[in-house]
Amino acid sequence: MSDNILELKNIHRHFIQGNKDLHILKGVDFTLKKGEVVTLVGASGSGKSTLLQIAGLLDAMGEGEVIIDGENCGGLTDNRRTRIRRHDVGFIYQFHHLLPEFTALENVMLPRIIAGRSKGRARKSASKMLEKLGLGLRLDHRPSELSGGEQQRVAIARALINKPKILLADEPTGNLDEATGNGVMNELLRLSREEGISALIATHNTQLALKMDRCVTLHNGLLS
Repeated sequence: MSDNILELKNIHRHFIQGNKDLHILKGVDFTLKKGEVVTLVGASGSGKSTLLQIAGLLDAMGEGEVIIDGENCGGLTDNRRTRIRRHDVGFIYQFHHLLPEFTALENVMLPRIIAGRSKGRARKSASKMLEKLGLGLRLDHRPSELSGGEQQRVAIARALINKPKILLADEPTGNLDEATGNGVMNELLRLSREEGISALIATHNTQLALKMDRCVTLHNGLLS
């Protein structure tokens, strides 16, 4: 059995902008091992978000292979790809994207309910996850009643609630001040390692990158 949870092979991605063909990814190769936390760095516009979306089966590539836990995802049906995203991949973005009319608890419960758990079981596991992130007293608060750091912690809980095999995070502290961002990242790393979740985290913060197991750089469409 392979130690790799995610493999990207010869990934290409083009975008048409006006009369220009922009070649963003030019044959990216990448391997994420089980239990490994890797940071992805690169300048704005280098293609980090595009690469994460392809890895999470949210965007189509022009050429290449995405292999998740040994399964080549290239020729899968839409239903199978959706199932993999729902059960095997967790996403965190720079902006939390919480549902404003739902409480913190309800936002975290939702992925469990979609995955087929009862409301009672979803409530129990969501409460436990939020308590791990220090939000046990904020369960019934809506996003507008939470600080930026608290909102992002709710987003982390939501991404991890179904115990995904892979966590993909796109500048998860980019909208926070330095002190708050460091605290949120520390919580994210702690929980990822406690749960044994492999993670690929894009960030501009080189100091945060030093806390990861490994760092890769996206430049001119290639990883190094």
